[in-house]
Amino acid sequence: MKGGVKVKKVILLVSLLSLLSFGCATKDWVRQQTDPLADRINRLEAKVLAIESRVSALEGKAAGIDEAKKEAREARALAQEAMKKASDCCDKADAAVKKAEAAAEKAEAAAEKAELAAKKAGKAFELQQKK
Repeated sequence: MKGGVKVKKVILLVSLLSLLSFGCATKDWVRQQTDPLADRINRLEAKVLAIESRVSALEGKAAGIDEAKKEAREARALAQEAMKKASDCCDKADAAVKKAEAAAEKAEAAAEKAELAAKKAGKAFELQQKK
């Protein structure tokens, strides 16, 4: 039985050594396996940072666009108000022109009447002189 125990010990020892030799990974092997993954992760992180930077820039531009739209709406409202006031002024000016034209016509009619009256008065004076 001594031989059987030795054989069992040897088999156990060989099994244990083979298990340890196959199951252990060396640092170099682990590094070979993880380095490509680490490189890939680093590249992806760089891309994510670049995308985040672009998104931030676009958000800034969007805020600028919103501000420009607001200013454009305000400018449009001011322009519409100015157009309304200008239209009102044109209407008032047109009314004033019509009144001035009417007054000019009345003045011309009065001048014509005055001329006729002056002619009549002149004729009446001549007739008076002749008598």
